[in-house]
Amino acid sequence: MAIIINLDVMLAKRKIKSKDLANAIGITEQNLSLLKQGKVKGFRLTTLEAICQYLDCQPGDILEYRADSKVD
Repeated sequence: MAIIINLDVMLAKRKIKSKDLANAIGITEQNLSLLKQGKVKGFRLTTLEAICQYLDCQPGDILEYRADSKVD
């Protein structure tokens, strides 16, 4: 199972810098960078809500599920 974080895509579409988003939602740029890279195991729904509110998007615009391809 793989959850893909498409935050970079949304930032580019909205022409918003990571630094501006981090400041607006109250997290560090380093933590936002880890989130964008998918290197976190979880994050708060309040953080997701703040991101969606600031970027004017839906959670599905940021998170994507891709099933692992299994080789037998």
